[in-house]
This record gives sequence, structure tokens and C-alpha cells, in this order.
Amino acid sequence: MKNLFYIGIIGLVLFEIANVYFIMPMPGSQRINSLDLAYFLYSWRWVFRIVFGLLILAGAASAIRQSKRVSLIALVLVAGVGYAFNFRMAADHMFYQPTSVQLRPVGQNAVKPDREILGVEVNGQAKAYPIQFIGYHHQVLDTLGGQPIMVTYCTVCRTGRVFRPIIHGKPATFRLVGMDHFNAMFEDVGTKSWWRQANGESIAGSLKGDTLPEVFSEQMTLKQWTALHPNTLVMQPDTTFSERYAKMDAYERGKGSSDLTRMDSLSWHDKSWVVGLIVGKQSKAYDWNRLKRERLIQDTLAKRPVLLVLANDNRSFFAYERPATSTRFVLRHDTLSNGLQSYSLNGHSLSAGPGLVRLPAHQEFWHSWQTFHPTTSRY
Repeated sequence: MKNLFYIGIIGLVLFEIANVYFIMPMPGSQRINSLDLAYFLYSWRWVFRIVFGLLILAGAASAIRQSKRVSLIALVLVAGVGYAFNFRMAADHMFYQPTSVQLRPVGQNAVKPDREILGVEVNGQAKAYPIQFIGYHHQVLDTLGGQPIMVTYCTVCRTGRVFRPIIHGKPATFRLVGMDHFNAMFEDVGTKSWWRQANGESIAGSLKGDTLPEVFSEQMTLKQWTALHPNTLVMQPDTTFSERYAKMDAYERGKGSSDLTRMDSLSWHDKSWVVGLIVGKQSKAYDWNRLKRERLIQDTLAKRPVLLVLANDNRSFFAYERPATSTRFVLRHDTLSNGLQSYSLNGHSLSAGPGLVRLPAHQEFWHSWQTFHPTTSRY
């Protein structure tokens, strides 16, 4: 009977490790296609725990009679592994949502203007969410323009996305459950399906294949955002997490605290920065180093003329659809001109003419963009 005890001990230890290994950034775990296995283990976790627990109980008396010391060490090992992998290494116990989301107008804002933000405007209301904060929290729930929004960020992919937390027309609540291929995953409370942060797609569970509605968002410095949106509200730091925010202080400039979040200054390496565009069913990545050199890139994607622009601060970027393929633009002092009209960086015409059509553009690590856009081309 003592064999049952040790089979249960070994089985429970291996299960608790595997249950977390496949959905956290551990050696090798994020480079294999293990999502189905990970979801199976997680969904049936209590069945595994009960079975192994019954084996431990069935053989406990015999194991203790043979060696009380070894048995106690085995039980302590199980308890330690269970605590470490379920409380210390579980995603939602490492990264918490803010206790309250406080936003202030520019005149009362305490966030430095050179911080980078994810900016959103809905129905004429604008809000800015500093990456230093949302990068730690991974998701921030708020309302904007009368609509619920979920502001998300994954530091390991350098992806910022904003979604409407709506599933089949009904409000949904999400929690951070782990990651797959280095991208954060959320689990909805209702169906327990897993959702990918990079594109809002459900990748495991009963809703697999569904997607969350995405809200147009922009990444730039707070100074640039407030210049374009002077009536914006700005998310303020939650003092509960001051130490966690401090660890994110250098992240925006590519100086992350680990190899997972640190920028590679060379082009087209895994941790190189790119700006990704999607037009129709086609996607393309633009090297950040080249954008910094050229500042204005005029290209064609899915047979549509596009324009990618880097502002004078070398950090704020914008993408537009050009009016016509033959139209050539120049950029001077953060003003765009094609010889006929001039435009501000938010695409608004500085004369009486129509503005430029804005396109979603996302700064990401190259490994992230090519993983989740496998057919992407490179500029």
C-alpha cells in the first residue's frame, strides 16, 4: 500500500508543475505547441488532484509505519510545490488589477509627460493609460464614451490592445491565466475559455474561434497625446503597486528588467521592435530602426497606399491611408503635407479639406508579430 502513497506524491508533484509549466514563461515551455494539453490539464485539475490525493490517503498509513520521517518530507514537498505553483507562480497572483482606476484631467495629472501611453477615444471622450501601469496590471477595466473597455498590455510581446469585454452581446469578466507563445492569455469567468491578448481571439474552450471586438487605440508619449487631445483624462498610479510600477520604469525605452522584456537594438531579431499594420487580409512589419532613420514611410499594402510616420519625439508613431498612390508626403515639425494640403499627426486637415484615414498600428517585438501573423511580409 505504501507504493500508492508515493505514486500519489510523485503524480501530484508532477501534475502541479505541469499545470503551470505550459502556461508560464519557463525554459522551453513557450516554444512548443502545448495549448491543448495545457487547457486539458487546467480544466481537469481537480480530478487529477482528487485522484492523486486518494492514492496518498490510501497508502499513507503504510508509508508512515515504514518511515514516518520520509513520509512527512514527501507531504511537505507536495504542500510546498502546490503553494509555489498555485500562489507564487500563478499569473493572477503575480499581476493584480488596480484596486481602483483613477483618471484625472491634464491640469491635475501626476504622470510625467514623457511616459508612453495607450490612448483611446470613443464618442468624443479620450483617455490615456500609461504603459508603466498597464504593463504591470496586464488589464485595466474602464468605461469610455458610455462603453465598457478592457485595456490590455503584454510586456513580453510588447503588445497593447483595447477590447470591448463583450461576449455574444453580454458583458464579461476576465482574469489573467497565463501565456501562450509568450503572449498573455485571459480566461473569461463565464465559459472558462482562454483568450489571446495579441488579437482578442479565443484559443481554447467552448468559445474557441470567437474574437472580442477591438477598439482603436494608439501608442505615443503622453505629451503628444495631450497635444492632440487636450481634454483627455489620464490614468493615475495606484499607490498599492508603487514598487511594481518602479520595476517598469525603464521598460518603455527597451531596457526591461529581464531578457523577456529587453529590446534587441539590431533589426529583425526576436526582441527587435517593429510596427505592424493590417490592411484587409494582409499584414506587414516595419523595422523600428528604419522608421527612426526615415521618419516617414510611404508604402502599399493590400493594394492600398499607406503612410507610416514617426513624430519628432522618436517614440510616437501614426499610420494612415494615403489619398492616392501618386500622392507623396513630406514631414516637417510634426506636420504632414502633400503639397496640396497639410495635416496634423491625428490626421486632421489644417485647411478645409478632408482628413486622412487613420489605420491601426502596433509596436511589437518581432517574435510576437510574426508568431501571430505568420503570413506577414516585411518592409
